[in-house]
Amino acid sequence: MIPVGITRAGAFVLEDDDPDKFALDPAHMPEVVDNGSRVLWPEANGARELRVRRADGRVEDLGTVDVVLPILHGTHGEDGTIQGFFDTLELPYAGGGVLDSALCMDKHFMKIALQAAGVPVAPWVTVRRAEGGDADAAAAAAHSAGLSLPWFVKPARAGSSVGVSKVHDESELAAALSTAFAEDDKVLIEEGLRGREVEVGVLESPGDAPARASLPGEVVLTAREFYDFEGKYLGGDGVEVVCPADMTADEIAAIQEMGLRAFAAVDGRGLARVDFFLTPGGPVVNELNTMPGFTPISMFPKCWIASGMTYSALISELIDTALARA
Repeated sequence: MIPVGITRAGAFVLEDDDPDKFALDPAHMPEVVDNGSRVLWPEANGARELRVRRADGRVEDLGTVDVVLPILHGTHGEDGTIQGFFDTLELPYAGGGVLDSALCMDKHFMKIALQAAGVPVAPWVTVRRAEGGDADAAAAAAHSAGLSLPWFVKPARAGSSVGVSKVHDESELAAALSTAFAEDDKVLIEEGLRGREVEVGVLESPGDAPARASLPGEVVLTAREFYDFEGKYLGGDGVEVVCPADMTADEIAAIQEMGLRAFAAVDGRGLARVDFFLTPGGPVVNELNTMPGFTPISMFPKCWIASGMTYSALISELIDTALARA
């Protein structure tokens, strides 16, 4: 394995093999530091030789690329951008492709695609900075009048619950919009649904075999308003990830079937974590994540381990599927 990092300035650098370097520490989040090296990707002619230019100018061969495993979050990582880059270079890669990555990164268009396929989603409205949404909370509130409180205000194209606020009444809307618009110029105001928060993992199968869904897991909030960044990645108090979830056989089957329908609706490739609210009327899809978290406390690997797969086998399957697709 050859670890490649991307700096905040967008430089591809060669990293070392020390996993502790990127441990999740609430006091100091990990960051790729520019060490002066530059990874030289293969040219787009079918060749797969990877090289690195060291800080002193020396160029070294790193070998042939078999497959890229893009464990990336956010803009340029799971929005189809890096996927299009690898497509152009004709390099096999694991995970979602350009279309499903771009669709699922934009919550507005994801909901439209799911609705068109008959997959239920939470009611919402979209407000845009260009339409004055960041300056006129009263207009945004009027636009959202048909939505029952509480509302969740979230950037359309940010991940990991960054920029998300829960609004209990209209007096909190202006601050929530300001927080969301700091991350994106398009923001969703979404009706908060009442129900259990459950998630299921979906894996593409190599060849012509159908995609499969894992056993569902559940996010249990004990002292937290919603499943925010700290709860997802830093092991914050007030949230418990339970997998498998305590559900009836019919509920499990409904969640798995809906997860596979949602995956198909966005032309899913590789993998996805599908998040639901299990309401009295049945499951409602909250969102799809085409490159879910892979930390020890993350739901996606937990669900597949609970379904009988080891962590290493999960990674191997993602790589094998990418190679089979190529």
